[in-house]
Amino acid sequence: MSLARLAALHGVAVSYERTPGRSVPVHDDTLVAVLAALGVDAAGPAAVAASIAAYETAERDRLLPATLVRPAGTVLDPGPLPDGTATALAGEDGAELDPRAPLPPGVHTLTATAPDGRTGRATVIAAPARVPQPARRGAGLALPLPALLSTRSWGMGDLGDLAELAAWSARTHGLDFVQLGPLHAAVPGAAGRPAEPSPYRPSSRRFTDPVHLRIEDIPEYRYLAPDDRAQAAELAGRAAALRDRVRAKGGLVDRDEVWRLKRAALELLLRVELTPGRRVAYHHFLAEQGQPLDDYAAWCALAEIHGPDWRSWPGGLADPRSTATTRARHDLLDRIDFHCRLAWLTDNQLWRAQRIARDAGMAVGVIHDLVAGVHPSGADAWAEQSVLAAGCTAGTAPRDGDAGGTDRGVPVWRPDRLAAAGYGPYRSVLRAALRRAGALRVGHVSGLFRQWWVPAGRPPAEGTYVSYDAEAMLGVLALEAHRAGTPVIGDDQEVPADPAVRDALAARGVLGTSALWNQREPAPETPGGIPCPRPPERWRADALAAVTGHGLPPTAARLSGAYLALRHELGLVEGPLPAARAADAVEVGTWLDLLDRLRLLPGGRADEASVITGLYRFLARTPARLVAVWLPDAAGDRRPQHVPGAGQDYPGWRLPVADPDGRTVLLEELADAPRTHRLLAEVVRELGGRAGAQPGGDVSGGLSGELRGAGSGGARSGRTDQEAPRA
Repeated sequence: MSLARLAALHGVAVSYERTPGRSVPVHDDTLVAVLAALGVDAAGPAAVAASIAAYETAERDRLLPATLVRPAGTVLDPGPLPDGTATALAGEDGAELDPRAPLPPGVHTLTATAPDGRTGRATVIAAPARVPQPARRGAGLALPLPALLSTRSWGMGDLGDLAELAAWSARTHGLDFVQLGPLHAAVPGAAGRPAEPSPYRPSSRRFTDPVHLRIEDIPEYRYLAPDDRAQAAELAGRAAALRDRVRAKGGLVDRDEVWRLKRAALELLLRVELTPGRRVAYHHFLAEQGQPLDDYAAWCALAEIHGPDWRSWPGGLADPRSTATTRARHDLLDRIDFHCRLAWLTDNQLWRAQRIARDAGMAVGVIHDLVAGVHPSGADAWAEQSVLAAGCTAGTAPRDGDAGGTDRGVPVWRPDRLAAAGYGPYRSVLRAALRRAGALRVGHVSGLFRQWWVPAGRPPAEGTYVSYDAEAMLGVLALEAHRAGTPVIGDDQEVPADPAVRDALAARGVLGTSALWNQREPAPETPGGIPCPRPPERWRADALAAVTGHGLPPTAARLSGAYLALRHELGLVEGPLPAARAADAVEVGTWLDLLDRLRLLPGGRADEASVITGLYRFLARTPARLVAVWLPDAAGDRRPQHVPGAGQDYPGWRLPVADPDGRTVLLEELADAPRTHRLLAEVVRELGGRAGAQPGGDVSGGLSGELRGAGSGGARSGRTDQEAPRA
């Protein structure tokens, strides 16, 4: 019982529910390992007793907690303090605040001195009650950006393509957003091996991967010296050949080759001296980003020499604050500056894409994706070692259908260290993610409440939950979203969904995510019976609704049974295939029955494109605030971007958007495709249209003329990259 008590004191679960009502105890060895990762000795009864005593003594002697989260606009309540304790409150700028006045939103500092001489210092996070909301109900496109090629991109979609897609879809169909997969900086490959294609274990969540840059849109491109211009033209020619290979049937996106070409071009571009205005803008960016940018760029420079896994770096370089690392930073100033410049250029193009989206009439603009963790060998893990739990990674608990659980292989934050740091690392990640976003999707949002920790060397099933201060995590999220003026969408589709988590998120104004195939409920006439599709009027209003996405099959593949066949080929279907096909056909059939009853299948069930349109019209009939159309569905693509569990047996994250026959479809072709226009026009019409939009307009109109000029020109406002507003 003493071990269980110690675990409870530190937020470590001693049991969990594998299914509702079925509790599973956590093994003692797991509790000992997880407590050790939290810096707590539980190796034996004596150690447990000493750790409990130390915890109780620290709590008794503590004057203030490390962090206080309080509602903005209320008078600060610091909690119980001894009579006669003197307190002082300072704002973020160091100015003195009146602790008896309503708290302004922000991160403040409270100090206290008790009559007995004890002192305390706490970070006070004054958070708004709710995050900002979308200005109106609307529809948009969802896609992984690398999959969207154009005649100008270098073998994979880029930020120039994003700006084009946003302007075209807003002006032609009145769409309100473009939702992207993660654009975070990736961990490069080592010793000739390819980089990890998945965007869900990045090197850094604070900075965008420069592989997404549109080279020709960088202002210095037009001022290349003659010899460098010739080299740049040769690189562009190789990029065109690479794009043609991807366009061929069955062609795959080769991110590593794209980066080799772009990196060579960027080395040329950075020889061009910045103009005075752009030099000032760059230096402002450096000052604004501060230590996180310096750490990220230093990791990139060191990785060029020693490989991308800092855990194997020699001579003290594994410590970002060591004397050896300080010396290396000085020796590598040129390479550090190179990577800082790339971060700045990428930030400019992110801002430009969002500005063009809003100028075109989008109410939201670009929805960015914040993943739940980072690669253990990457830049963030190197820089943030002091707040990470050594020896544990994040995963998912065992449940029916996944008896072994999973280990996502990403490091976990220590709750105690986050609080001691005033949630600074978490605030920094959110601020970076919100900086150029029209809205932000937060992956695995239940991780703000608790996470499944897997001790090193143990199978995922031998982990346990560790709780976080949800009030603090949500308060910081609300504060940073308020500062950015940005709505937030939570990926709350975890199975089984936790109603308490959804209620807490909804209370803060965080929109949920409703994927169509998961929206089932017991039939009213047969309580407790087989779940049936949820009618549109019973869907959540405060949510983003989608038919499918990156982790689910394209709708055409689900309707045809092609996705089930693919999973069978990959060895991912349990039991006989005929039984799985029958069950899948029944589930799909129930949805088609509902669409029939709602008269959403005027073309019948045999017309695949008509059925897909009917499913998206169904979404538009729900009260969901945002409706996302998966761009590959608009093209008729049958290939999933990602097949969970397939590993290297499937080319996940490397597939360009394609037509039903598997032929790559370029952005220009999508913009002129009748199938794409019909689908988007029907969705917008079902939503009720938008003032000033032209849904279903000139199908031959192609892309927006506004962006047809090359270079860094842009929208009508005439502002240049150097004038990007500060976040």
